[in-house]
Amino acid sequence: MRGEDLKRAAAERAVEERVESGMVVGLGTGSTAAFAVRRIGELIASGELEDVRGVPTSARTAALAREASVPLVTLAEARPRLTIDGADEISPDLSLIKGRGGALLREKIVAHAGEEGLVVIADGSKVVDVLGEGPLPVEIEPFGWEVTLEHLASLGCEPTLRLEGGGSQTGDPTRPYLTDGGNYTADCLFGGGIPDPAALQDEIQRIPGALESGLFVGIARIAVVARESGVEAIEALHGSP
Repeated sequence: MRGEDLKRAAAERAVEERVESGMVVGLGTGSTAAFAVRRIGELIASGELEDVRGVPTSARTAALAREASVPLVTLAEARPRLTIDGADEISPDLSLIKGRGGALLREKIVAHAGEEGLVVIADGSKVVDVLGEGPLPVEIEPFGWEVTLEHLASLGCEPTLRLEGGGSQTGDPTRPYLTDGGNYTADCLFGGGIPDPAALQDEIQRIPGALESGLFVGIARIAVVARESGVEAIEALHGSP
């Protein structure tokens, strides 16, 4: 199967096995999460799911959910029972790197709000032995971003300010990319990987101006991973958050 087919297989399996009628579900951001949103909409339309509402993690996801006729609520109105979202990298203990799609802060807020944590959906290419094969996104305050990048670099990485038009983004490639919250994103590449994600997360949180990192540690409850050989569910070694 092609990569897109694997993403769809993982997303649809997660929705069909984890989402129940009457449930509030956190809706992730990105190409894999989009398949989950669409599948929820299909099951609502067919009557297989009833009274399901979604909490979107970005304006893009909210627009997609409305297109798929998935009713939406805010965190002020309801808490999600669980969140279904993709990941950029997944380690064996289900620590994650997320945020290369530009919505990590809101994704983490919604995932933390759910009583059953995060259900990760991905194709097999996202599973790694050690996090840090690619850049770690960090959402940062625009004021003094140059100083924040210097502090991030002191942790042993090469930070780069994300610009519009980079990666899957569109826009003016000379202007900083803005998240839905109006913040900047620093993409931090650690040459030796990230052997201790929890410790690095603590260090990043001590930097003024670093609002949140794309390290999701102890949040994922299960990963639904699709490979050519089939779809498997991987339980978190640490148990449910």
